[in-house]
Amino acid sequence: MINTHHLHQNIEAFLAEQRYSVPVQTRYEPWILGTGGAIHNVRDFWDQDAFMVINGDIVTDIDLKAVYDFHQHHGHPVTLVLHDFPEINTVSVDENLSVIGVDGGEFAPSGPEMPKDSRIPACKLTFTGIQVIDPQVLKLISDPSSSSSIDLYRTLIKDGMTILAFIPENCYWKDIGTPRQYQSAVLDMLTHQAFQLAFPDEPTGPTTTIRITGDGSDRLWSRISSSRHSMVVADHGIHSRRDIRGECDAFVAIGGHLYDKGISVPRIYKADSYSGLALVEDIGDVHLQSVVRGSRNVNEILVWYQSAVQLLISLSIDGGRGFDPSWTYQTPVYDKAMIIEKECRYFVDAFLNRYLNLDIHVDDLMGEFDELADRALNGAINGFMHRDFQSRNLMVKNNRIYAIDFQGGRIGPIQYDLASLLIDPYTELSQSLQDRILDFCIQELSARVFVDPASFTSAYRYCRITRNLQILGAFGYLTLVKGKPGFEAYIPAALRTLNSSLSQLRSTDIPQLTHIAGCALQKFEGVS
Repeated sequence: MINTHHLHQNIEAFLAEQRYSVPVQTRYEPWILGTGGAIHNVRDFWDQDAFMVINGDIVTDIDLKAVYDFHQHHGHPVTLVLHDFPEINTVSVDENLSVIGVDGGEFAPSGPEMPKDSRIPACKLTFTGIQVIDPQVLKLISDPSSSSSIDLYRTLIKDGMTILAFIPENCYWKDIGTPRQYQSAVLDMLTHQAFQLAFPDEPTGPTTTIRITGDGSDRLWSRISSSRHSMVVADHGIHSRRDIRGECDAFVAIGGHLYDKGISVPRIYKADSYSGLALVEDIGDVHLQSVVRGSRNVNEILVWYQSAVQLLISLSIDGGRGFDPSWTYQTPVYDKAMIIEKECRYFVDAFLNRYLNLDIHVDDLMGEFDELADRALNGAINGFMHRDFQSRNLMVKNNRIYAIDFQGGRIGPIQYDLASLLIDPYTELSQSLQDRILDFCIQELSARVFVDPASFTSAYRYCRITRNLQILGAFGYLTLVKGKPGFEAYIPAALRTLNSSLSQLRSTDIPQLTHIAGCALQKFEGVS
């Protein structure tokens, strides 16, 4: 018998599709009856034997037959299964396994002859939500409409009846009554599976968890470690919308595709779409940003960027082969509509108006934004586009560069990702170095596909601007809305790059945007 209330139709529909070895019924509560009332509500289902009640929001491997056999042999009306879970240990048990207190209250059989010491608990444990009850207890429920089983057990204990505890050894138990607790239980399962898959020589599994600081996204990151091995947990948040693809779905599908193509991305060991959790290869904490900023040797920096460009070309060409646009969770293609909405309008709304408090009407710039989008896409060499291919999303391990944060990928121009790499405000490369890397990219890419250098460069120069608009929109949004002030420090570099990129175009191309970008730089730097 399954007691139902919230979304009861969904539960009933699911059960109707199953084929169990025993009949399964449901009993709907139009309003919540309470824990005791719910048991009383299905009294017609019970026979004369003791029955087991199990909370629906737990995950456990406790041997239920062992619990029932224990109850059958001790002769008391109730058995509560208890477990040591220090966070919520509230049930007091004495040395004879008798429950003598619930929720912090201690009780002893009534009568003046009872010594005071009998009220002192031997330990406190957590009620697992599993219990075995004799049918006669149903008669003691005073108000079936709102009865609490805890209140009932307090009464039984005060009246001298014994409630016995069953305490299983070496069991797994977790309450999943909240989204965070549910994720925790899923993570336990995934961690066990992932460590077995990745490290079959590891006998114990991870023992420590350390939170990793993320950047702009809302995802949470942790590193789980054993004495010899580690992996990273990416928490995208619970995704309950079955009708649309979630961020975790895209991360897993795209990441698996790129890894299978032999592209330098971390391996995804295990994932769960609904909980939004993915366990991935640990490639350390060294970003390309820190490598570049820690070097004063231009030639050394150039070599690192040449490696990054080779990875970019592999991502675009090899990652583009067999790429399924349905894997994406935002838009499947980097097109004009996306440029207008997610970059141009984003720049005006989040940066110019919200961050700088300018009063700019996006419609006044729409003609220039149309022109900008058309020119960015004209001459594009399309493949898999990462869309955030910058130094903090490029990790360095054993002198090898890995791409991360690819869940926003889609089909689009390689010129956009190249622009993301070269105008990256986290490294602020000199223009001469950017030009050398651009030439290297054209040379390397030409060895694999046909490239018209003039057309490629033209599209690249306009992709520089669209990418720059996105960067500034994101920095404004993250600073003011998300409360992440660390991004504010990079706004001057991004603004300088935008003005530099616009100045390289013909003055008649996009004059209004050029003027506004100049005013924005003056306003930000406090120049009259």
